[in-house]
Amino acid sequence: MKLSLKKIELTPPQILVIGFAAIILAGSALLSLPIASATGKPLSFLNAFFTATSATCVTGLVVVDTGTSFTLFGQIVIILLIQVGGLGFMTMGTLFAFALKKRISLRERLVLQEAMNQGSMEGIVRLIRKVIQYSLTIEAAGALIFSIRWSFDLGQAKGIYYGIWHAVSFFNNAGFDLFGPVTGKFSSLTAYADDPVINIVSMGLIILGGLGFVVISDLLDYRKSRRRLSLHSKVVLSATGILIAVGAVVIFVFEFTNAKTLGTLSWQGKIWAALFQSVTPRTAGANTIDLAGMRQATQFFMILLMFIGASPGSTGGGIKTTTFTTLIGAMIAMIRGKEDIVLFHFRLGKDRILKAITLTMIALFLVIFVAMVLSTTEEHPFLMILFEVTSAFGTVGLTMGLTTDLTDFGKIMIALMMFAGRLGPMTLAYALGPKTEKELYRYPEGKITIG
Repeated sequence: MKLSLKKIELTPPQILVIGFAAIILAGSALLSLPIASATGKPLSFLNAFFTATSATCVTGLVVVDTGTSFTLFGQIVIILLIQVGGLGFMTMGTLFAFALKKRISLRERLVLQEAMNQGSMEGIVRLIRKVIQYSLTIEAAGALIFSIRWSFDLGQAKGIYYGIWHAVSFFNNAGFDLFGPVTGKFSSLTAYADDPVINIVSMGLIILGGLGFVVISDLLDYRKSRRRLSLHSKVVLSATGILIAVGAVVIFVFEFTNAKTLGTLSWQGKIWAALFQSVTPRTAGANTIDLAGMRQATQFFMILLMFIGASPGSTGGGIKTTTFTTLIGAMIAMIRGKEDIVLFHFRLGKDRILKAITLTMIALFLVIFVAMVLSTTEEHPFLMILFEVTSAFGTVGLTMGLTTDLTDFGKIMIALMMFAGRLGPMTLAYALGPKTEKELYRYPEGKITIG
């Protein structure tokens, strides 16, 4: 009897979902080995799965302290997961293809297009080359400065190791750190709140990782392109600058007299801390002050920043700065009675506007639904739960202290949120939904009252 199997054709979004899931499962298996645990006893598979998901999705939420709970082997597994997750497994696969001088097929180009969130395949391989080159160069520069600075505090060998490890973590907006044995478990960069070198380099890595590789490429080619930036780059740079500036001012004003956060710092420390806490919700995950000690108004404001997130084609998550800008543009256009959204003298197409609205609504429903579910299973204040869920969706990694107290169900839900946030709601929807066919007819237009 002859058995025939129908060939399964996977779409690019489905390949991305399966690829990331496979990396997470492989990472979970490695982190659950005794050799990865500092105690010599294997980490529970759920905690290993949570850590691997957080690393691959470049989030930074942790149920066990990275610096004290993992051996050198475990820490290397985590940083490799961060690198692969930040750049994307297809980008890493393309790197090996380049090394072996293998031709990139049409199907692989389609998956790369989906992974980099590009509108077409034109120049996609050239972009991937630049992504790899820029990433390694920026990480190397950050690692060098970090290594020199931390060598004074930790010794040369440990300083170099910490420098390389944290440069990769921060550029990929992961937020993982190894300072548990140095400054206490889950302390992040709180010991360096007023250190200008650590603040400037960390924020520089986080911002560059969150801008997106298309924008970095555009900036480096600025002179060659007759000092012209694309509309995408202008929107990303403008939105990023405004959000950081507004965020820093709001945090500075709200926390200025709070003895648990900025109140005890010098003027210089207050400015650095306000800036850092404005940058880090853009999916970075590191912090220099105690977030649980912040006033509720500041915590809610940071939730908004985490929901917006970084920019398309970057190592960050969230609904993205371009989506937020499009929604603000739509609101302004409607208030002014204009039909078109115009940004930098360019009109946005209706498909861009509908995609921005769809993406935002899916993300909003997802965050609200998971927050409501967890509010019934986790015995903590709702604001703390909403903060955690938004942090997971935006692949941020900031927490008010809930992560270590999560139930097993809570860990699974937060892990799924990190997965959804890294891939993006639209990619997941396309991967899980049925293939759509073009409609052969249109219904007559109707009118309803709005507002």
